[in-house]
Amino acid sequence: MNKKTNKRKENNGITSIKDGRNADVGLKKNPKPARMANLELLRCVAMMMVIVLHYLGKGGMLSDLTGAAVSKAETAAWLLESFCIVAVNVYMFISGYFLCTSSFKVSRLIQLWLQIWAYSVGVGLIGALTGVLQETAFDTHYLLTLLFPVTMGHYWFMTAYVFLYLLLPFVGMAVKKMTKGQMQAALGILLLAFCVSKSILPVQLEMDRQGYDCLWYLCVFVAAAYVRRFGSAFLERKGRGLLLYAGCCLLVFGGTFALREVYLRTGGLERRIKMCLEYNHVLPFLAAAGLFGAFCRVRLRGRAADMVNRIAPYTLGVYLLHENLGLRYTWQKWLGAEGLAAAVGNADSGFGAVGSLFLWTGAAVLAVFACGILVDVARKGIFDGVHRICLKMGWYRKLMDVIERADALFR
Repeated sequence: MNKKTNKRKENNGITSIKDGRNADVGLKKNPKPARMANLELLRCVAMMMVIVLHYLGKGGMLSDLTGAAVSKAETAAWLLESFCIVAVNVYMFISGYFLCTSSFKVSRLIQLWLQIWAYSVGVGLIGALTGVLQETAFDTHYLLTLLFPVTMGHYWFMTAYVFLYLLLPFVGMAVKKMTKGQMQAALGILLLAFCVSKSILPVQLEMDRQGYDCLWYLCVFVAAAYVRRFGSAFLERKGRGLLLYAGCCLLVFGGTFALREVYLRTGGLERRIKMCLEYNHVLPFLAAAGLFGAFCRVRLRGRAADMVNRIAPYTLGVYLLHENLGLRYTWQKWLGAEGLAAAVGNADSGFGAVGSLFLWTGAAVLAVFACGILVDVARKGIFDGVHRICLKMGWYRKLMDVIERADALFR
């Protein structure tokens, strides 16, 4: 990319502003960097998409694609699924975009672990003791999952994210020093191994985890780092990002139903019907990159930007709340999923059922998102209060000094 383009990108704030999500419980004394409201808005949108995926999937709106018939409303549900399947890749793309210019911080790792642990134990126990817990046995394994949420995979996304963050001292330093050619070669090899090959082969590879692991998010991290450092000529053109997103999502939908037809006619490829909907398939990956590029061109100012910047830091709490084992299979029923699934699955359902699907799903997403934000605001208030109280204790202040010195080692 030429110097003129680089200068324009810096003036637009795309490459010069660092992430400001690290301050949480007072372990940092440095002021918060300014936030990029456009990407913070995308963070919120991605989390809403995650809720859509969990409402449709665990709420029973997604039909069995191996069945003979799919109603209009069920087809609409799969279309909505196809446009939201980019959510996790988008969220990791944003994180990687900022992490690649940040230093590893022990304080951030502790904050993240405490946040995960508080939700895991608190909400998990409340769900079990109040009888809300469903489809999961309250046994020793359940308790161990609550107590060790990262290593027991309570939240698969957080397990992958924490392990990726632990690799940041190595990977972050590498992507900062690599040349453009080196990064292109490394990214090409990673995508070929973990994305392209599985996207074209008609068989399920033994080591393919469908993107539910740290290795895939290492690929997304490197892709985000490349865009951060060198930009993308394709995505810089107005409208291209949005077209890439929409086009790839439609291909995800079309490819899924095309594979369904192959199965219905031949009986083959049953295990590959949903391959286009897997996170590490090339189509969701490109769609996520396109949506990211589209939001990079969005400009938010004034009160709208302030509001987004206030809400965005709490979006992780939305995920940790509604995907907790104590609530994971329950909240959909509270929000009318059973009745909606019955209407959607009706073979005679028409466009009225399609409208109900979109309205109820939208209402459920807003309700869960708002509730998650409010709960995490309360959680942060409690954390900050405990931190202020503990600062009066000598041992705690010494511990803070040790953590700050550990942070300084990686600057």
